[in-house]
Parts: sequence; structure tokens; C-alpha cells
Amino acid sequence: MTNRMVLTGIVNKTSVRKVSPSGIPHCQFYLDHVSEQIEAGFKRKVWCNIPVVISGQIELINSIQKGSKICVHGFINLHKRQNNINQLVLHADHIEFLGE
Repeated sequence: MTNRMVLTGIVNKTSVRKVSPSGIPHCQFYLDHVSEQIEAGFKRKVWCNIPVVISGQIELINSIQKGSKICVHGFINLHKRQNNINQLVLHADHIEFLGE
């Protein structure tokens, strides 16, 4: 089965960096995406704010800053938050920095 997502956007706040007990670095941030898409022949403005996690890629983790315009490639997974609400999270395996 296929589970791939590509999304461009802007990092909307400072990322949270952690190291797992096994020594793997992780970075979580939220990506704001705004675009115009065609649906059923009509233009539609779309917006989303999605949590992104990247693991093990220390060079990328250290480069992600609030305001960075990026293109994220990865897969989505369901995470259960502390309040028992499920949330889709984009797990990045490749990030491109797009500049201004």
C-alpha cells in the first residue's frame, strides 16, 4: 500500500528538538500550507496546519527555523495526543528549503 505525501509551506513556530532514549534526534514543528486547488472544475482555496516530525537527520533538524519555506516529503501516521485525541502527523524523510 502507498502512503506518501508532499506538502509545501512555512514553518509557523520554533521547532521542538528532542533526543530519544536510544540517541536518535527528533524535531517536531507545524507546517502552514495555503494554496488554490481545482476541485470539480472550480477553484478552491485550501489551508492546513499539520504537525511534522523528522528523525535522525541532524543536519536538517538543525536547519529548520520558524519562517522557513520548505517542501516536505514523507508519510502520514496517526498519533494519539495526551488528551486522547487522534491527530495525523507527517513524518518527513526528505525536506527541501525553498528560499524566499
